[in-house]
Amino acid sequence: MYGCGSQTGGNEVPRGSQFVLSDIDPVERDFFDIKNSGVLRMITYYSSNTYFLNQGIEVGFEYELMKEFAREHDLALEVIIVGAEENPFDLLNEGVGDVIAANYTITPERRNVAGFTRPYNIVDQIVVYSMKESLRPQTIEELSGSGIPVSVRRNSSYYFRLMDLVEQGYELEIDIISDAMDTEATLLRVANGDLRATVADDNMFHAVNRYLEGLYTGPVISEADTIAWAIRSNAPDLESRMNRYLHRHFRFNEERQPRRSTFLNVLRRKYFEESRQMAEYYNPEWQYQSLGIISPYDDMVKMVADSLDLDWLLITAMIAQESGFNPNSKSWAGAVGLMQIIPRFVETPYELLYDEMTNLQVGASIFREHLDHYSYMDPDNQVAFALATYNVGLGHMADARRLVIDRNRNPNQWSEVSEALLRLMQRRYYEQARFGFARGIEPVQYVEEILNRYRTYQAIIALAESQQQGGFTNLTGFSAITRQP
Repeated sequence: MYGCGSQTGGNEVPRGSQFVLSDIDPVERDFFDIKNSGVLRMITYYSSNTYFLNQGIEVGFEYELMKEFAREHDLALEVIIVGAEENPFDLLNEGVGDVIAANYTITPERRNVAGFTRPYNIVDQIVVYSMKESLRPQTIEELSGSGIPVSVRRNSSYYFRLMDLVEQGYELEIDIISDAMDTEATLLRVANGDLRATVADDNMFHAVNRYLEGLYTGPVISEADTIAWAIRSNAPDLESRMNRYLHRHFRFNEERQPRRSTFLNVLRRKYFEESRQMAEYYNPEWQYQSLGIISPYDDMVKMVADSLDLDWLLITAMIAQESGFNPNSKSWAGAVGLMQIIPRFVETPYELLYDEMTNLQVGASIFREHLDHYSYMDPDNQVAFALATYNVGLGHMADARRLVIDRNRNPNQWSEVSEALLRLMQRRYYEQARFGFARGIEPVQYVEEILNRYRTYQAIIALAESQQQGGFTNLTGFSAITRQP
């Protein structure tokens, strides 16, 4: 017989019922608008195969694949993390983000509310049992009527496939679990024996199975499902450009066998097929435990930021941009350490600038001075101007603001000054400037990328707090992260 339960008790769901996606008309924002903004916004979940932070550095299969697309089109990439109570398709159609990159299977239900690119992966859906389960059917027919509850989220392609099988007459018991449990967390609970069975894509199962014991495969319930990016249905130019990009990396030959580019194969090995050492490196247990931890320097950054009345997440975003959290980093221009301090501009002895705390204190103090210099501005412009000044210096910023004044525009508006910085790359402007040529594109991108990363860090912290307050934990004691395939 068919039944649906939940983590809070049994809620009977009518046979054939479907998850309802919000019916929101998509905003008008195609590639032209994205290109003009300079930012591509990727909607995803915090996950070891989509997007996560490793020692403060942004990584993940979906992130790296999307990052390369953004790089080829000279776009900054902003990550929009889906919150616990948010619908990614609503975020897409409302214009909060431009593309959902979250290992999504194309389903008719999802096609009703969004468009999809060409696929970049194909997967099989397989039933996965706990080794503690004495009965492990190996065919759908044997699973039918066995009484083994298969635990899945209702807002997942697994649920829709199981419902299809029920409609075909199979007697399956479907256990509805919280949407706050992702596939990896669910597989871990199955391995521990807390759940008897679930469904997973084969690539995700094989990745998890390298570092988890206690899982046993059952029947394939769906073959060759296509994985793609979801985009707004009224963005044909974005779809076309993404399709051309994906076609270079994934296509089918005449025998309908997938062919992948070297780049895509490297990503697959890195996140799904690598050695046990790499598997442990991306172990979701570590990811869950570290949710809310941005970098190895969090405590140090918080201490320094508090002493100077600064936002520690903003300072952390600056460190990520400046040095990638490498305290021994040295640029071609001689800038050193976490915050890339130029020795000739400070009184601190050169050797001490490689000390993490010293470098951080010096860099944060310089940024504090820049914020104070622009203290008469509104907060958003104040931060943008201070960041740009940290990157390009007060002299070039003054030149850019004079150009804005010459055009009778507002020199206290970052949108105006950022355009002027770009003009300082042109001879007819920089020849008249007091401080000469400036590679204006660098501070403009610097500000944009740091603020994008800052917002992502804010979302990660908010997600960690939400999970902690909501009490979403499994029996091993670490928080479940909200995401879904």
